[in-house]
Amino acid sequence: MGRVRRVGILTSGGDCPGLNAAIRAFVKLALRRGVEVWGFKNGWEGVVNGDYRVLKARDVSGILPMGGTILGTSRFNPLKSRKDVDRALAVLDNLDALIVIGGNGSLHIAHAFQEMWGRVVFIPKTIDNDVWGTESIGFNTAVDVATYLIDRLHTTAESHRRVFVVQLMGRHTGWITLYAGMASGADVMVIPEFPMSERQILEYILRRKRMGKSFSIVAVAEGVRYARQREQNVGIYLQRYIARELDIETRFVEIGYVLRGGTPTAYDRLMAHEMGHFAFELIEEGRFGCMTAYGGYVERGMPIREAVGRLKTVPPEEYYAAMPYFG
Repeated sequence: MGRVRRVGILTSGGDCPGLNAAIRAFVKLALRRGVEVWGFKNGWEGVVNGDYRVLKARDVSGILPMGGTILGTSRFNPLKSRKDVDRALAVLDNLDALIVIGGNGSLHIAHAFQEMWGRVVFIPKTIDNDVWGTESIGFNTAVDVATYLIDRLHTTAESHRRVFVVQLMGRHTGWITLYAGMASGADVMVIPEFPMSERQILEYILRRKRMGKSFSIVAVAEGVRYARQREQNVGIYLQRYIARELDIETRFVEIGYVLRGGTPTAYDRLMAHEMGHFAFELIEEGRFGCMTAYGGYVERGMPIREAVGRLKTVPPEEYYAAMPYFG
């Protein structure tokens, strides 16, 4: 393609720490290359409605440490309506490229518009860390915050001789639960990929009691399901089950949306910055339909189609390596 003159950028799906760092890097580099940037408001809603603002240097000044997204976000899916698709395409025809920052749902939409329109680059973000083939903006911060919060439960659990069941985000994968659980010294970690039975959880708690430990921390991902759970929240179900079966004092704590907000860690800021920078380079090189796949400070432009419909789940070797430290 010829010289890039005008590009768009949006954030879609749930918010997370580090989004603004990616926006800042992309916009600053684009402006220095003489490229106009349209920042679409509230995800794909902004594209369908033509609701955007032309971003200037002042708009991205000072946003590096900020949580959330200056563009706003939503879970709006234009693919549900042919009329919305047509309206979005009409707006996109004013651009040379579009940057989509999002998770798995946004990845599916980005792939569809890449097939229809042909000039999309994707930046992965999700605290769940489940976008296949890459690390994702927000996960490192979420683990850091979850670790800090579980750390603070230890003293209360020990002082009152209680079992705390801590439920963390993770609808399909257990990355946050496993990593934060290991980092904070949780005694049991229950994740969707390897759903431990209720009886096994009890055995770990009883083992600790035999060691003279009067308290335990059970970390569980929200996506875990048990046959007798019905529609009940999994954390509440396990808390009541443990209390009933062992006749001990238990408490339930849910660590939910707090993981999405606040200041990003240095790692998330640096990764987001690199992804924003790399996304603009992919556009300049005409490498559309790619995702800024990142792993340990190494980036590559991976085709979006390779990640669509796939989840990055906790591999057996990681989970089984953690199990000797349960109880």
